Amino acid sequence: MKTLDGKIAWITGGATGVGRQTAQRLARDGARIALSGRREAELEQAAEQLRADGYDAQAFALDVADADAVAATAERIAVQMGPVELLVCSAGLNVRQRYWQDLAAVDFAKVTRVNLEGVANCVVAVLAGMRARRSGTIVVVSSWAGRHYLPFAGAAYNASKQGLAGLVDSLNFENGRHGVRACAIEPGEIATPILRTRPVPPSAEEMARMLTADDVAEAIGWVVGMPAHVCINELLLSPTWNRIHLGGADLQMPV
Repeated sequence: MKTLDGKIAWITGGATGVGRQTAQRLARDGARIALSGRREAELEQAAEQLRADGYDAQAFALDVADADAVAATAERIAVQMGPVELLVCSAGLNVRQRYWQDLAAVDFAKVTRVNLEGVANCVVAVLAGMRARRSGTIVVVSSWAGRHYLPFAGAAYNASKQGLAGLVDSLNFENGRHGVRACAIEPGEIATPILRTRPVPPSAEEMARMLTADDVAEAIGWVVGMPAHVCINELLLSPTWNRIHLGGADLQMPV
């Protein structure tokens, strides 16, 4: 029996990486998929692949940092597919010049607008409906940096991911009584394209030991498939060969 049969799942950052693989995972469990992302061509390609596999999927081009556009997109999804019952916030970014000695204010704002404000924009757009229906699940793809400070991730990324911890806690504190649950997924290193934005990208050998987007998608699928009375507030996961513990030449900050 498909645990998400017919539920509308809105996945941001859905064109690539964790978002795209999560869409595949939730579609296999019966969800109808609304995909959002900034790169329209890649987004439509992801939705087309889902449809070719026999799943119900639509693409909605969107920059989550634009609160008005987020609200309008949520309304379009509700009209075209139905109200959002499951929100997965997977959109995120970082910048190469990330340490204070190089960091520009405009880049700090760029990261926090997407990683933190973008999540809040999406939550605001769907939460009232979830509360009214007394049912809903919100999954926020955070980072190991949401639990533990990561020097190599930079100031803006750490600040945004630490902020998501409080955002998820506040959702559960205020809305659990209304049937709405939220989870912060906090993965360690994942072999996805965002690693190319690091000042020193990791080697192919190191990336081969990391989590994959499929690994994280499986974790998300487990979280959302739990019975409605169960809330997984936080899930911290890492590769077994965890370079956050072991270190790596490319993880060293400049002097």
